[in-house]
Amino acid sequence: MPTAPSAFDPHTLSQLQGLELRARYLVDGYLAGRHRARQHGQSVEFTEHREYFPGDDLRYVDWKVFGKTDKVYLKRFEAETDLSCHLLVDISDSMSYHSAAAPLSKFAYAQCLAASLGAIVLRQRDRAGLVTFDEDICQQVPASSRPAHLQHILEALETGCGKRGSQIGQVLHQLSQQLKRRSLVVLLSDLLGDTESVLSGLKHLRYQRHELLVLQVLDPAELDFAFPRTTLFQGLEAQPHVLAEPRALRRAYLAVLHEYLARLQTGCQSLQVEYEVLRTDEPFDVALSRVLGERR
Repeated sequence: MPTAPSAFDPHTLSQLQGLELRARYLVDGYLAGRHRARQHGQSVEFTEHREYFPGDDLRYVDWKVFGKTDKVYLKRFEAETDLSCHLLVDISDSMSYHSAAAPLSKFAYAQCLAASLGAIVLRQRDRAGLVTFDEDICQQVPASSRPAHLQHILEALETGCGKRGSQIGQVLHQLSQQLKRRSLVVLLSDLLGDTESVLSGLKHLRYQRHELLVLQVLDPAELDFAFPRTTLFQGLEAQPHVLAEPRALRRAYLAVLHEYLARLQTGCQSLQVEYEVLRTDEPFDVALSRVLGERR
C-alpha cells in the first residue's frame, strides 16, 4: 500500500491557503473566547464601569468619566489567557493506508489538518505544539506562540509514518503527565486499537480539565468496504495478509465497524469530548471548516 508523502506538495499548499480564506472566521469563533478567563483586574479588554466604594484601588478610577460627571467610577477589565493547543498526530503504520477512492493517505490527511490548525492558532498569537506518536511519543514540539514556530511543526510532520503499531491510550496517559497547564488537545488518528484503552486515556486528560477534540481519520474503503472482487488485504502493523471475498463479508464487517464507532462516540459523549469521523475523500479544508463551524 502506498505510504504518505514526506513533504507538502503544491496542491496541498494551495488547500492550506484555501482553508485560511474559507474557514478563518469559523476557527476564530471556535478558539477565540474558549480560553477567556473571567477574572477581573488590569488587562487588555474593558468590560464595564462600577461605582467606587471606599477602600477600592484608585489605580482603576476612570478619571475621564470623573472629569465629565464628578462621579467616581472604576474600570473593570476581563483578563484573557493565551490558549495552548497541542496537536497529537498518529504516525503508526495503519495511517499510511491509501485506497484508490481517496486522494490522500490517512496520514497525509492528518498532516494537512494539523498544519492548518497550527497555522491558524499561531495567527491568533496563541500557542501551538505538536506530538507525533505510534507505540510511544516519537517527536514533541513544545507549544509556542512565535510565528516562526510553524516551521518546526511542519518539519516534524514531514517525517512520515513508521512501521510500528499504536498504543493510543498509553500515549494519552503519558501526555497527561506532561501537560502542566490547561490546554486544548486535538487528537488526529484512525483510532484503530483497543477502544477502552483510548477512552481511558481521554478520561485522564479530561480529569485534568483539558479540552479535547478527537478527529478520527478513516479512508472511504474502510468505511464503505465497497471492494468489487476477491481481494488480497495486506496486513499493516504486523498483521498477516488475508485473501477474501469482500462482498460476502461486507454486511458483517459493517456491523462490527458501526458498533465500534458507536462505542467511541458514546464514550466521548460521556466524557464531554468533541468527536468527529472524517473521510479522506472529503477535501480536508471543507471537513475542517464544517467541524469547527458546527462547534462555534
